[in-house]
Amino acid sequence: MVLGAAARVAIVGCRRLVSSSHAPLLVSSQSRQMSTDARSVSEKLRNSGLLRTQGLIGGKWIDSYDKTTIKVNNPATGEIVADVACMGVKETNDAIASSYEAFQSWSRLTAGERSKVLRRWFDLLVAHKEELGQLITLEQGKPLKEAIGEVAYGASFIEYYAEEAKRVYGDIIPPNSSDRRLLVLKQPIGVVGAITPWNFPLAMITRKVGPALASGCTVVVKPSELTPLTALAAAELALQAGVPPGALNVVMGNAPEIGDALLSSPQVRKITFTGSTAVGKKLMAAAAPTVKKVSLELGGNAPSIIFDDANLDVAVKGTLAAKFRNSGQTCVCANRVLVQDGIYDKFAEAFSEAVQKLEVGDGFKEGTTQGPLINDAAIQKVESFVQDAVSKGAKVLLGGKKHSLGMTFYEPTVIRDVTSNMIMSKEEIFGPVAPLIRFKTEEDAIRIANDTIAGLAAYIFTNSVQRSWRVSEALEYGLVGVNEGIISTEVAPFGGVKQSGLGREGSKYGMDEYHEIKYICMGDMNRQ
Repeated sequence: MVLGAAARVAIVGCRRLVSSSHAPLLVSSQSRQMSTDARSVSEKLRNSGLLRTQGLIGGKWIDSYDKTTIKVNNPATGEIVADVACMGVKETNDAIASSYEAFQSWSRLTAGERSKVLRRWFDLLVAHKEELGQLITLEQGKPLKEAIGEVAYGASFIEYYAEEAKRVYGDIIPPNSSDRRLLVLKQPIGVVGAITPWNFPLAMITRKVGPALASGCTVVVKPSELTPLTALAAAELALQAGVPPGALNVVMGNAPEIGDALLSSPQVRKITFTGSTAVGKKLMAAAAPTVKKVSLELGGNAPSIIFDDANLDVAVKGTLAAKFRNSGQTCVCANRVLVQDGIYDKFAEAFSEAVQKLEVGDGFKEGTTQGPLINDAAIQKVESFVQDAVSKGAKVLLGGKKHSLGMTFYEPTVIRDVTSNMIMSKEEIFGPVAPLIRFKTEEDAIRIANDTIAGLAAYIFTNSVQRSWRVSEALEYGLVGVNEGIISTEVAPFGGVKQSGLGREGSKYGMDEYHEIKYICMGDMNRQ
């Protein structure tokens, strides 16, 4: 039970008991029925054909073989959005077999033919951005404007890799003998198992499936049980675009069974995963017996470093974006805000004023900028981190408690005088809490920033070009933003160092994760 053990989710059939912020909501028999507004949105989505509740195997929409289901909830209200198929090992094995069979034909298409299919998929994603955004808000909770922004971001990977499919080049090596020719080919690796999280229900799928399909691979996607609806809608549009049966399969439900089936199958040649570091380590170990290629995008502990010479307005705006996007529930969120002595008090005041203006509410409400956390376990984690910091001397400047809206809403929070012995300095908060940490010198900032097992994203705010180069090169992180708080883009490589993962997603480098390199030595047939 590789996934289950690490995520601490106990699954009995498809009734789930929850003890982790990565786990699904516990749904009681007294869960509220859907409100009028949510029902209206759901009905429109159902009528459009995008609200799918079955898994996709071999181009067919199917129920779980034992007819069990799991409930998908709206975290803002607790309402049940849909009951979706709860699949397990049998369905996953069939999905793998379907992908393996489809690989034989999909991989033999020309790059141009695959490119055209992906381009049509991109066009459909963009054409349905409103509906997809509504689905994301329904099941994940982020504000609708932000959700539609995720659709645009997610679709950009399909567009990019539709183009990049035609730019996979091999090589010709100068031979060591005049009667030889040495060639290098890049070939698709095969069937890919893609395991994706709940915080970006569309973008984390397209960022993996786009380069996989462009390379000629086929894919079995396992979306989070918390947010499967967006994945299913995207798969429906992929079918409409002409992605052939079996090239893209989607199974969801019993995470341990699905994960173990993907990891143990010799037909699955690669695992790509976005999620916690603990689960990533389990996946690496479980992939070893079949020597699968593995790419991992894991947890972060991002520093946002504000130097004395920074433009205060730029630093406040950039850190606000880096910290509070998706209510702090991203792996690249600023987890620690390091502020130099000379600007500390000014920044704390200005930043708190900016945070105070954030609007908390249901994602469908106009003006909302902060939605709910994903579930009760996430709230409990944030509360425990704040309590730990306060008990050790930190001071809450703003927020610091559950929001009056109830459910899983938490007040945007700023805490000053945070030190290295507090949990929130060491572990990923994954919530709307900004800890302010004081430092004196540039060397201090680099030391504090690098004092973590994580190494995904970091942010610097300074008006010194020389300092920006020095610090960027000294930081042990895979991504660095200089005077910018939102740095992810489809054209640049995304990934971490240290225990934040392996490999890169996005950009031309993202294609390499789905290729094998083959060397061919051609001798002279007429050689005597």
